Amino acid sequence: MQATNEHMSIWGLVSDASLVVQAVMLCLVLASLLSWYLIVQRGWSLGRSERQSAAFLQRFRASGDLALLYRESQANGTQEDTPLQRIFVDGYQAFSQLQRQPQIDSDTVLEGVERSLYVSLAEQDERLDKGLAFLATVGSVSPYIGLFGTVWGIMNAFLGLSQVQQATLNTVAPGIAEALIATAIGLFAAIPAVMAYNRFSARGQTLSARQYSFANELQARLHKRLHCTVSMAAVA
Repeated sequence: MQATNEHMSIWGLVSDASLVVQAVMLCLVLASLLSWYLIVQRGWSLGRSERQSAAFLQRFRASGDLALLYRESQANGTQEDTPLQRIFVDGYQAFSQLQRQPQIDSDTVLEGVERSLYVSLAEQDERLDKGLAFLATVGSVSPYIGLFGTVWGIMNAFLGLSQVQQATLNTVAPGIAEALIATAIGLFAAIPAVMAYNRFSARGQTLSARQYSFANELQARLHKRLHCTVSMAAVA
């Protein structure tokens, strides 16, 4: 009786499964572990980006001197590197470089800043999407991989039944049970991956919208500064 209980345990069913079913289970377990690592890592990274971006936005709006904020951002660089800070540094750096060029009109300066901001925003969007493709793949493929293991296990169970004279529940149950474990592991890998993908996609879209809004706000302040400088130079 004890040997039968051990055989019908989860570990006993997995160890007695065929090599194909065991390979399917191993692939699904590895995919689940990798997806959980990515879920934890991306959750912590997005939370950090949200907090630091909100703090930098407050500094940006409270700062009356963008040149001073630019120098502070460059000095803090690697310590307080946030998406909004990188966008600001890229945009203001392009602004200062173009403004120093002789005989360049204000529209050309603003166009150069806009192109630099587009490049920086594209880089930040790429960072926000990092890892989402893997989560989507695990969430969509894992149930089918588990189903393949289930079908293979049930097929072997029925092939085994054809070799016995009298089929009983004790004969069929182990093969079907080990096959269904593959489906369970597939669902265990897929459900958290799908939920995390949807959650991270929504948070990423929110962060991306904030970044585009910040880029527009930065452009407006640079436009105002540039035209105020031109007006003062014309008056002088």
